[in-house]
Amino acid sequence: MHKRQFLKSAIGLATAAALGVSAGSAMAQESHKYILSTATTGGTYYPVGVALSTLIKVKLEPKTGISVSAISSAGSGENLKLMDEDQAQFGILQGLYGAYAWKGTGPVPKAYKNLRSVSMLWQNVEHFVVKDDMVDSGTIDDMTNLYGEPFSIGARNSGTEGSGRYILGQLGIDPEKMDIAYLGYGPSADALQNGTIKGMNIPAGAPAAAVTRAYANVGDDITTLAFTDEQLKKVNSEFELWTPYDIPAGTYPNQDEVIHTIAQPNILAVRADVPADDVYAITKTMYENLPFLQNIHPATKAMAIEKAIAGLPMPLHPGAARYFKEQGIKIPDRLIAE
Repeated sequence: MHKRQFLKSAIGLATAAALGVSAGSAMAQESHKYILSTATTGGTYYPVGVALSTLIKVKLEPKTGISVSAISSAGSGENLKLMDEDQAQFGILQGLYGAYAWKGTGPVPKAYKNLRSVSMLWQNVEHFVVKDDMVDSGTIDDMTNLYGEPFSIGARNSGTEGSGRYILGQLGIDPEKMDIAYLGYGPSADALQNGTIKGMNIPAGAPAAAVTRAYANVGDDITTLAFTDEQLKKVNSEFELWTPYDIPAGTYPNQDEVIHTIAQPNILAVRADVPADDVYAITKTMYENLPFLQNIHPATKAMAIEKAIAGLPMPLHPGAARYFKEQGIKIPDRLIAE
C-alpha cells in the first residue's frame, strides 16, 4: 500500500472509530463532527489541538452536537493536503504556510482558495538547536558549520521542514550542503542526545517538549542559535511574518541565559464550507475558555482576543468574523471573505 493510500485509510478508520461517520464534508456538516489535523506529538500543535478538541467536547457537544477530534500529522504541509481533500476540516498552520497556501507560492503547488482563517493562536518560536562544537558566533550564521554534518530539518512535507528551509534560504544558507535527516520532534531530540545528528530544527511554542528533553539530557553540550536584527530583516524580506522573541532563562533545563530568537504566528484554519454557525460557536467557546487551554499548554498563555487576527494570511471564515465583530474588533478589508 502506498504511503498516501495508507494515510487515507488510517485517517478514515480513525475517524470512523472515533466518530462513527466518514470524513466527507456533507456528512461532517450534517453531524457537526469534524477532524482537526495538528502535527507530530513532540511539538506544540498536537497537545494544543487535543486541548481544543477536549474543550469543544465538554462545552459544545452536549448541547449542540459539535465535536472536533484532533489527529497527529506531519504538520502544516500535510494539513493543507488533508483539508483540501476533506479528510480534515480544521488544521493548525504556520503563518508562512498560510501565506503560501493563499497565494499558491513556495512549496505549495496551488492556491487554496477553499480555506479560511479562524484565529491566530500563539507564536511558533524558532529553535535551531546545535551541538556546541558547531558554534562560533552563537547566531544562525553558525548553521554553515553544519555543512557536511547530519542535521534534522523535520519530518518530510512538514511545516517544520518548509519553514526551516525558507529561513535558511533567506539567509543564504544551503541545507542541501548538510547531511539532512527527516525526523519528527521527539526522534530529533533522541538523535541529538545520541550524537547521530549535530543539530535540529524545532519550531514550536516555548517550552517545546522536544527541546526540553534535549536540554534535560545534554544541556551542557547544546546551544539554541540567536538571530540578530539584520538576520531577522533578511528572513522577513518576502513575508513580514517573524518578530523578535526572547526565551527567558530557565525556560529549559540547564538554560541559564536568555535566548534571542524569532517567532511567527500559528493559525487555526478551516474549510470554507464548514457552516458559519459551527465556526462561530467554536471560536466563541475557545475565547471564552482561555484559562482551560492555558492550563493544558503554556504556549497558549500568549492567546488573547486583542491579538486574534494579528498576522492572519487568509480571509476570516464568516463565523469567526461574526464573533470578532461582536467583540469590537475591526476587521480589515483583506480579511473579509468574498
